[in-house]
Amino acid sequence: MRVARAFLFSITAMMAALALSGCMRTAGPVAVAPQADLDAITYGPAPVAVVDNSGGGAISAMRASFARAPRPGYAPVVVAGPVAYAEPVRYDTSYHLDAGDRLRVVVYGQEGLTNTYAIDAGGSITIPLIGSVPARGRTPAGLAAEIAAKLRAGFIRDPSVAVEIEAYRPFFILGEVAAPGQYPYVPNMTVESAVAIAGGFSPRARRDRVTVTHTDGSGTARYVVPPGTSISPGDTVLVGERWF
Repeated sequence: MRVARAFLFSITAMMAALALSGCMRTAGPVAVAPQADLDAITYGPAPVAVVDNSGGGAISAMRASFARAPRPGYAPVVVAGPVAYAEPVRYDTSYHLDAGDRLRVVVYGQEGLTNTYAIDAGGSITIPLIGSVPARGRTPAGLAAEIAAKLRAGFIRDPSVAVEIEAYRPFFILGEVAAPGQYPYVPNMTVESAVAIAGGFSPRARRDRVTVTHTDGSGTARYVVPPGTSISPGDTVLVGERWF
């Protein structure tokens, strides 16, 4: 009886020890989520970077697609096509030259003859080799032909010559304007623009019409014209005085 009681006590003690050892076992590691910061709360979780080591496939296609897509918040930049520029003003080929015009004479292949020449008071230009060439009353094309003919006569076998107007002879404006005098002429000039260049009308100027003196191959003539009339190089504009 005493032996059985001792055996039962030992079994009970063993069972208690096993129970205590189970209760004191250390728990395994627990995965704790990191505390979200303000950016994550506001904008959501950061995107996961995907590294493509395959050299192609779906990931490469996806990356190329995202690269081509416009970024949020930025409008696509539109690049304009080629800009069309206006043609430069071409000089009138029927214009008749006179003293004061400055010309650009080009003799192709002859750098020593290509230069700028001014028509002198006698109406001529002086070019090396051929000397004085009459220019007054000629058109630029006619003068080029004359120069080529002179060069062909014993100097250059087959010369090619071009003449263009580098600057027109000036015009004159007199009378009731702020600053009467001589001014450079520009293409398509009118009486109004001439008056503007001269500082505008004076307080006593007659503004509805002016007198223009024009000289050409047929002689000199005076015309009474309205302010919108075109003028030519060498013209003289006279602004009269009003009487009331």
